Amino acid sequence: MDRLTCLRLALTAGAAFLALAPTAGAQEVAALDEVIVTGQRQAYRGNTPIREIPQSIQTLDAGLLADIGVTRLDMALELASGVSRQNNFGGLWDAFAIRGFAGDENFPSGYLVNGFNGGRGYGGPRDSSNVERIEVLKGPNAALFGRGEPGGTVNIVTKKPEFTPSGSVGVSVGSYQTYRVEADVTGPVLGKKVAVRLNGAAEDAASFRDTIKTEKYVASPSVLAQLTESTSLSYEMEYVRQEVPFDRGIVAPNGQLGVVPISRFLGEPGDGPNKIDVLGHQAQLQHDFSDSWHALLGLGYRDTSFKGFSSDAELAAGRQTLAGTGNLLSRQRRLRDYDTTNSTVRGEVSGEFKTGPLTHNLIIGADRDRFEVDTVQLRFRPATYVAGRPVTAAYNAIDIFNPVYGSTPTPTGRLFDNTEVQKAWGVYVNDQIDLTEKLKLRIGGRYDDFEQKLDDRITNRTIGQSLTKFNPQAGASYEVNDQVTVYGGYGRGFRPNSGLSSVGEPFAPETSESYEIGAKYSLFDGKVTGNLALYTMTKDNILTADPVNIGFSIAVGKARSKGLEFDLTGKLPGEVQVYVTYAYTDAEVAKDVLDPSFGRSINKGDRLINIPKHSANLLLFKEFDLGGQFVTVGGGLNYVGKRLGETGTQFNLPSYTLAKLHAAYEPLEGLKLSFDVNNLFDKTYYASSYSTLWVAPGTPRTYTLRASYAF
Repeated sequence: MDRLTCLRLALTAGAAFLALAPTAGAQEVAALDEVIVTGQRQAYRGNTPIREIPQSIQTLDAGLLADIGVTRLDMALELASGVSRQNNFGGLWDAFAIRGFAGDENFPSGYLVNGFNGGRGYGGPRDSSNVERIEVLKGPNAALFGRGEPGGTVNIVTKKPEFTPSGSVGVSVGSYQTYRVEADVTGPVLGKKVAVRLNGAAEDAASFRDTIKTEKYVASPSVLAQLTESTSLSYEMEYVRQEVPFDRGIVAPNGQLGVVPISRFLGEPGDGPNKIDVLGHQAQLQHDFSDSWHALLGLGYRDTSFKGFSSDAELAAGRQTLAGTGNLLSRQRRLRDYDTTNSTVRGEVSGEFKTGPLTHNLIIGADRDRFEVDTVQLRFRPATYVAGRPVTAAYNAIDIFNPVYGSTPTPTGRLFDNTEVQKAWGVYVNDQIDLTEKLKLRIGGRYDDFEQKLDDRITNRTIGQSLTKFNPQAGASYEVNDQVTVYGGYGRGFRPNSGLSSVGEPFAPETSESYEIGAKYSLFDGKVTGNLALYTMTKDNILTADPVNIGFSIAVGKARSKGLEFDLTGKLPGEVQVYVTYAYTDAEVAKDVLDPSFGRSINKGDRLINIPKHSANLLLFKEFDLGGQFVTVGGGLNYVGKRLGETGTQFNLPSYTLAKLHAAYEPLEGLKLSFDVNNLFDKTYYASSYSTLWVAPGTPRTYTLRASYAF
């Protein structure tokens, strides 16, 4: 993507706004008593205020993300307490753990978009251009959403069409030849019955990593129609096109970091980028029976695909040449061709009713989804190596100190060639009961029916499984006073395991149990809000290595996590905005097992990979009025503690503290100029790791200049 393409996108968005403007003008003179639709309700939420829900919910809104220059989901989640980065599959997907539990490392982390599954499939790193807010719902949510991780659920709420016309265009230029343009425009058409929103972004970027270059195009047009006074229909499309080279990072020979510079690329530039495509659709029909009772019907359909080559370090010790030579790294080369299709239908009724003196806030719903993934992976693998033997082309090796690129052996061995279909349906009920004005009780549960079938084209076998699960939840909240509400909650959850045992049978699902207590506070007339939470949870049936059948797994592992989280957001005297988070996460293995990837012994009490015990964020901003022109200055700190870098070893990623600076100036109404410096002191750090041969280095100091105009 060249800079001309960026300019064209900005001009197109501006033209779209002008096309809407005449209708918008008519809208502005509408009678004040006319009802104007502003959006629709969220599924799975009901009528309960967040303050009364007995679980920790952290919200990251679009304003905060824009102020600090966040453009991706992984950047945003760094601000959430108890969320830590995981192995991101060479930069091709978002991977994170919440409260220490990360899920299946062979798939992207699950997250929701407007209540629909947005993390399922291969959609690449998520862009933040159409994000209205990100909700991190801590603790188990299986009683509402179904299968998932017990640590929590991330739900992205996208920007919706509005009947009040508005728009914005932004352009940014940053370090490492990073160019980005965003456009967002909304307003009414067809009088007061229909509103539309056009949102998109394009980005072209090099990297501090040698030879790496990425391109990204995203668009999210949406429509909101008021069909009758009590019925509305919304539609939103998702289009994504990304080109991302596969990059496993740097190596730490013998567990020693800093042996090679963090810029060194040890893959093959000749592999080219992996190409990612997404086309998704969401629709929701809402009908209001009254002010208290509502019905929602939702439909979702999403196709994703990615295809490309990778050259990454061989992890099997018997095939790796680095230990024997000290400088030559043997590599696999793979060709991946993955496609997924996900369809969802859901229905929900929510409302309020009384039984005697008790008030009930009820949600009853059902959903059904079908997920199909077609996976083809071809692989070239290095030969077995004996120390002292010459390193030939059979090892596809590269010198880590003086890389010479150009080796691209053809992958021919079929590692994967299958189609998997998952079908599931579930019904759920949740009742928040007002026992008194201050005491609320929450009870609920969900029944899931899950079916999985795998057609293996290598062995010409078809295998599958069916299972059912009921997951309850319960909790209570008590309003101590106008400022403080205390709560406690309990829940169970499950997540199906992928893969097959040594006898070709599917594994039992992971199951989990979680407890949480906490307090929510709102001080100084709501100017300062936050949450304090303590939790403990366990997870069973984690995949581990089969001690009898080498190369296979069994579902017998167990893990435990407990911790504390603190969040505070507020506006202090003197026009000072503050944002503070802290998390203590003690996540460990709860049973002696063998690691499924390397077959190493893992002992009870060993830490879980990439999970820091301590992490924290601090952001401070102050706004000045200089003769009617606004200036904002501020900065922040991000601390991440020491983490285990490879399971079953003593290899650790060191702790780090990153500083950032931010300044913004508004010379004219609507025009904003901002300047950001990230990693101010140019700290060398490592964001995540899978092994000593797959370590993801963090980005050095970067500068970004941004100009935006809102109208």
